[in-house]
Amino acid sequence: MIWVLDASVAVRWFIEEETHPLADEVLEKVINEPEKFAVPELFAFEVFSVLQRLHPNGLEAFRKGIIPLLQGGIFRQPMTESLAVKANRFVKLGLTGYDACYAALARDLKGRWLTFDEKAHRLIQEEKASFFLEDGMPENWYG
Repeated sequence: MIWVLDASVAVRWFIEEETHPLADEVLEKVINEPEKFAVPELFAFEVFSVLQRLHPNGLEAFRKGIIPLLQGGIFRQPMTESLAVKANRFVKLGLTGYDACYAALARDLKGRWLTFDEKAHRLIQEEKASFFLEDGMPENWYG
């Protein structure tokens, strides 16, 4: 299973008020098994932006925490026409263009989008393309 990592998970690794034990569990797996994770290229821009707004030293947190992960084996998908077409379907279901790219990448890779964004997850829950981490870890997480 490929897990598409949402920015809402990554920022919880760095913002004290946002920490969550399940986000930490995801980080551990990303470090140990990066080949099981993917992100759309916009992930880096989103995390950078949030860290710059909310972290006392956003650039340093990004450099030391996110760049090594991005260079450590996570699959990074650029925007392509194919991904845009797939994302458009999720936009029509109510997702933002950004969130639709995560969901489309998950669908394309036959994986699931890991997110703390409940609203986005609920909009596409029937599609089985996302997993809301507040509900716990996915059944097949440990297998």
